[in-house]
Amino acid sequence: KFLYLMGKLFDVKIIKFIEDFPDEQSCREHFRHVREKEGIVCKRCGCEKHYWLKAKDMWQCAECEFRTTLRSGTMMENSNLPIRTWYLAMAFMTHSKKGISATELQRQLGHKRYEPVWAMMHKIRAAMGQREDLYQLEGMIEIDEGYFVTETSKEDKENQKRGRGSKKKKNVGVMAESTPLEDLNTGKKSNQCRYFKMKFLENHKAENIDQMVEQSIDEKSIVFSDKSTSYVNISEYVEVHIVEKSSEEVTTSTLKWVHVAISNAKRTLLGIYHKIKGKYLQAYLDEFCYKLNRRYFGDRLFDRLAIAIAVGDWHKKG
Repeated sequence: KFLYLMGKLFDVKIIKFIEDFPDEQSCREHFRHVREKEGIVCKRCGCEKHYWLKAKDMWQCAECEFRTTLRSGTMMENSNLPIRTWYLAMAFMTHSKKGISATELQRQLGHKRYEPVWAMMHKIRAAMGQREDLYQLEGMIEIDEGYFVTETSKEDKENQKRGRGSKKKKNVGVMAESTPLEDLNTGKKSNQCRYFKMKFLENHKAENIDQMVEQSIDEKSIVFSDKSTSYVNISEYVEVHIVEKSSEEVTTSTLKWVHVAISNAKRTLLGIYHKIKGKYLQAYLDEFCYKLNRRYFGDRLFDRLAIAIAVGDWHKKG
């Protein structure tokens, strides 16, 4: 019944996953091979040559004999949850097209407590975010901002009572790597989109936009935006900055993909999580972009996430 329910919710991929990883040992073996492929680095001396001690279930440095556990230096470090629980969570989060809430994942895993499941999911999202930060968008980039509704904090509620307004709407900078295409037979022009980035912004100030552009977009890129005063310095960070006055036509053509992304992200987040605290919004955006940017990976998406979990903060590309 458990397999049937998961198959119905997340298609047959999750059933294949359970066949491939039937127990804790199979997950530990897989995670060990993932780590060895990426390379083990000694915390004490920095040596990259290690031996696996089967009896101890850990690696030993060839130089200083310092020992490294299976979870050490990964996102699983200090977690008491079994590796198979992590693997199941990773499978649910990658095989589901839209996503899964911590409450639903807790139910599917049959775990007694909500907090460890929630914390594990946020560590997985952190790994996704770190992976996304390794890359910059390049070529022709669309940029705009969207507003995401988040749960009102206690401080925001107090401000509302004092007549200071609500802070429920959070500003998010959205960037899309867009490639213009033209049909040689019809002459019809369109855009094909490759990768996206979404960054939470504290406010509309140009300095926040500048920082986002500098960190997220290659300096040789061409950026398209509207005439927002927040974008006045973008040209200092990229090759060319093309500005167009805001209109319905600009929204549906020049800035088409950023608005498609904003719409899809809002629908996904509200449909699954209902209420998101403002301080966790970036984590959910990271998960959305991670999966969106790897939408053609298919079964390989789980394997890529396993690498992201394994390398932790090492910041190796992959």
